Amino acid sequence: MSVESDVQSGAHAAAETVAPAPVGNPLLLGLATFLPGGLTLGLWFVGYLDTATLPGGMIPAVSICTGVFMLVATVWAGRAGMSTVATVLGTFAGFWSSFGVLLIGLTSGWWGVTQAAQVASVQRTYLLAFLIVFVILTLATLRLPITYTLGLVFVDATFALAFIGVSAGNTGLFPIAGITTFIFCAIFAYILMDGIGQDLGGRAMPMGNPMVK
Repeated sequence: MSVESDVQSGAHAAAETVAPAPVGNPLLLGLATFLPGGLTLGLWFVGYLDTATLPGGMIPAVSICTGVFMLVATVWAGRAGMSTVATVLGTFAGFWSSFGVLLIGLTSGWWGVTQAAQVASVQRTYLLAFLIVFVILTLATLRLPITYTLGLVFVDATFALAFIGVSAGNTGLFPIAGITTFIFCAIFAYILMDGIGQDLGGRAMPMGNPMVK
């Protein structure tokens, strides 16, 4: 056996033993930390959380748990080269974090927004801006399995109902927005269970075919 063959065989063995480092699935962290904020929002919409007597009660769940840890998942996805996942998670992280700051500002008298008409104007603008962005995300991700699309459609519906409710002063739409919130939380919980199941060696759960191939 020659020195050259020894070197080649050693290099081949080294190549076989060096495996790529696992990147994991940042979507699991994103979904798991999304749910507390989403459920809190839904409970507020249906009147379970009385923000009249506890106006800042939503802030810890939506801003810290959901906003911060979805940002962590966004960075994770970006470093792993998952651009679309990072985009979706980052958009949600931006919403939840800014929503928490908005709540803090409105309940603490920041920004100089104190009158009811001013509050409604700020809320309308905020909701409309994110409604447009989430509709764009929904259309841009139609190549995903339909379960993902349905989740985003109900997110869009929630924002639309909240926007119309604030714009028209129709609080009767908020409980309906709560129902749509619970629906997209259930859909995302289903996706989370599928992801964890596969990560632990289980079979993939049905997700449906994409609307656009």
